Amino acid sequence: MAEPLTGCEPQVLRLLAVGKSSQRLAHDLLVTLDTVKTDVTHVLGKLGAANRTEAAARARQLGLIPDTAPLPAR
Repeated sequence: MAEPLTGCEPQVLRLLAVGKSSQRLAHDLLVTLDTVKTDVTHVLGKLGAANRTEAAARARQLGLIPDTAPLPAR
């Protein structure tokens, strides 16, 4: 990972790794949908992932989230 996750990006990663929608992320984090979309884009970029599933897998490889967390549904 080139850049560390900052701000609420670790929370965003954990929630997207369990399959939460962007709308649910916004609700749970008390932020706007636009903020979530920006944060998800940043997380994907920092992890070098093309999508949420790749981001979750990469985060597991890097030890950023536990291996026991379920993969998001496709």
